[in-house]
Amino acid sequence: MKLLFIQNEDGTQEVAEVAAIAETQTDVVAISEQPAPGAEAVAAEAATEAPAAGGGWSFWLMIIAMIAVMYFFMWRPESKRRKQMENFRNNLKKGDKIITAGGIYGTIKEIQPTSLLIEVDSNVTLRVDKNMVVGDPGMNAPVQK
Repeated sequence: MKLLFIQNEDGTQEVAEVAAIAETQTDVVAISEQPAPGAEAVAAEAATEAPAAGGGWSFWLMIIAMIAVMYFFMWRPESKRRKQMENFRNNLKKGDKIITAGGIYGTIKEIQPTSLLIEVDSNVTLRVDKNMVVGDPGMNAPVQK
């Protein structure tokens, strides 16, 4: 660490690190690398100061606040939507009207553990994955994102 001793216009002397001196200082009269009388004590005091802690508790408070915001605005609502969709899909029965993720409206004709057979028109049936059912046309269908 290189220290510079600065004498201001008013005759006071300061000790500063080379990196801390601003290039745009206009009130500095003389800069010398020779220690001024009595400046050794100031330099020793500056060298023994401990660096700042960096916030400590305020940093952790901010991290906890960010996690809480993410939980209440992102994770919790998404979890509720996922449980609602899972409950909706598990309670499907023959004859229910549904909408698929592709926008196909149909009526359930047969239920398998992982798929559904739906009738979309007279004598037109499709087999779709159960996870692709996103809603019921009778209500405002919850849409997967």
